[in-house]
Order: sequence, then C-alpha cells, then structure tokens
Amino acid sequence: MTARPYRSVLYIPGSKERALEKATGLACDAIIFDLEDAVAVDEKVNARSTLAKALKEADYGQRARIVRVNGLDTEWGRDDILAFAAAIREGAKVDAILIPKVSKTADLDAVADLIQGVPLWAMMETALGMINAAEIAAHPRLEGMVMGTNDLAKELQSRFRADRLPMMAGLGQCLLAAKAYGKIIVDGVFNAFKDEEGLKFECDQGRDMGFDGKSLIHPAQLEIANTAFAPSEAEIDLAQRQITAFEEAEKQGLGVAVVDGKIVENLHIVTARQVLAKAEAIAALSN
Repeated sequence: MTARPYRSVLYIPGSKERALEKATGLACDAIIFDLEDAVAVDEKVNARSTLAKALKEADYGQRARIVRVNGLDTEWGRDDILAFAAAIREGAKVDAILIPKVSKTADLDAVADLIQGVPLWAMMETALGMINAAEIAAHPRLEGMVMGTNDLAKELQSRFRADRLPMMAGLGQCLLAAKAYGKIIVDGVFNAFKDEEGLKFECDQGRDMGFDGKSLIHPAQLEIANTAFAPSEAEIDLAQRQITAFEEAEKQGLGVAVVDGKIVENLHIVTARQVLAKAEAIAALSN
C-alpha cells in the first residue's frame, strides 16, 4: 500500500465555486468533491460542470482529489459518471471516483463499466455493505473505503454514543476487510464540528483501531485530524531506535533486539519502517 497520507479527508460541495477555490489552500490530505449529499436537487446538473471546470483549472497540489457521484439508483448517477469520464479525458485531475451506498460488488461493477482508468472508492454505509465488506474490499478496481456512519446509524436505528459502541461491529468488519486486501480506509465524519474534544476522542479512537484518517465536514476540524493520524515525535524516535537496534543485533547474528526493555523482532521493524515512511510522506506534503 502507498504511504500517501489520508489523515484528513474533507468534504467540499461540488456546486460551490467559492468553496472549491478555498479548498486549494486548505491543509487537508485529500478532498471529497461531493455531488451527492452536499448538493441540492436543483443544483445537481450544474454542479457537474462547475466541479469539472475546477478540477481542470484549479491547483489542488498534492491533495488526493476524490469525486463522490450520485448513486446509479438516482436520476443523476449515470450522467455524473459519464460526465467525469469525459472530463478526465479532457484534462480534469481526478484520483478516484467515490460511489455512495456500496452494498455488493455488483455496485462497483456497474460503475467500473462506465468509467475506465480511474480507481474506485466505496462509501460503506449500509448494513448489507458491512456484511459484504470482504467481497467489496477484494474488488480489483477498488482502492479505498470511506465509512458513512450517519447513514449506517440510520439503518441500524442506533442511538448516538460518544464511544460509538453501536458502530463497532460495522467499523471493525470494514477495517478488517480493508487491511486484508491492502485498501485505504477512512473513518466516518464527526458531526459536531465545534466540539474539539469530541472530535479528538473520535480521531484517537479511529487511529488506534487502524483507520488511515478521518473524513471531515468543516475546515476547523483539519488540525485535530492531521495531528491525530500523524506519527508523533515519540513514535518516530522509537521507530528509528528500533531499526538501529535490530540492525545491530543482526550484525551479531541475533534475531531479536531489546529497546526500552521490550523485545524487538522483524515484525516490529516492518511497522517501524511504515511509521517513518508515513512521516516522510506527510513532510513531503508540506514542502
């Protein structure tokens, strides 16, 4: 899997020219340019051309550019996909197409048939999608998954809890599937964008579970997510010391080393190198 960071994945309405322009200067790792939930029904058609123009002309730097289309079960979905297939041929820079409410591999197949040469991402937000997560993650065109926790909560008829206990079965199922098949996986949004403490708790929880980053609804959430999903100075220092100690142990013909009173084996070195690679990728985004 690429070391490209996805700490902060910000939703931007595809219909709002000012928001599209502002996004060029925001400190996010990726942008979901939204044609679905963030766009009113009477703006759906115009949003396509507005967004296509922005993705041809605006400079979004090294941020990943992900376009969330409407579902194929709506009157706009097919035209969204065909419009961006054409826009990409005409020079629009799109890194992935994000498909809402993916519940089975056939949902990916249907989009794959309409657009070539661009990776697909899946919104994981239905109960059936949770059940079929492994099959979805194994799809050859799939690159990433985004948890849609608001829609999932609606399907589950679950109550809000700060610890997200009702979400854990679905989050864990998708996380296991993504990791098994080497796909990117981004945690769901935190709705109370002014609640910094709540956001930090959820970001820390998602990071500790293994998510690659957090999807966000407001620029004010960027700093907390970027910090939470980046290796800390202590983690970077430990990774460097583990690698050094293990290499010294190998020179002595040993298969393990000891760092801070703990055994360090090859599996720890794999993780340590991943930590350093992520830190380097984050640093490169800032340059």
